[in-house]
Amino acid sequence: MKPSRIITVINGPSLSELGRRETEYYGTTTQGELIEMIEKKASIDGFTANFIQSDVEGEIVRAINSSSGSSIGIVINPAAYSHYSIAIMDAMAAFDGPVIEVHISRVFSRESFRNNLVTAKAADAFIAGAGIRGYLHAMDILYELAEMTEV
Repeated sequence: MKPSRIITVINGPSLSELGRRETEYYGTTTQGELIEMIEKKASIDGFTANFIQSDVEGEIVRAINSSSGSSIGIVINPAAYSHYSIAIMDAMAAFDGPVIEVHISRVFSRESFRNNLVTAKAADAFIAGAGIRGYLHAMDILYELAEMTEV
């Protein structure tokens, strides 16, 4: 059965604090404004976006797993979990569609521990340093990859 025109966008820990937290890295756009941008773009593109934010690793794994079969793909910013969560990486690898990993900041030009991105190994594409617009670029890539797998 082919999934409907739904995409899932997942944000990890502390991204609920967008607009207030470390604005030098993450900018001033709030999570609410990000959700509006994502929903507007999805609607224009003929999709519905499900947005999930959690500070809890197991909830993120559950969100990825429960999206299989109902969502054409996932845009995910695992945040700090990207550096060490084998569980999230495994869930991403098991997802039955494309997964695009997004990071708002230029992770490779920050602290050295941020250079190890475990979850990126399971992503079909990776965007970092494009700010909030990275989510919109990820959506375009997701649509294209999902379309390629339907052919």
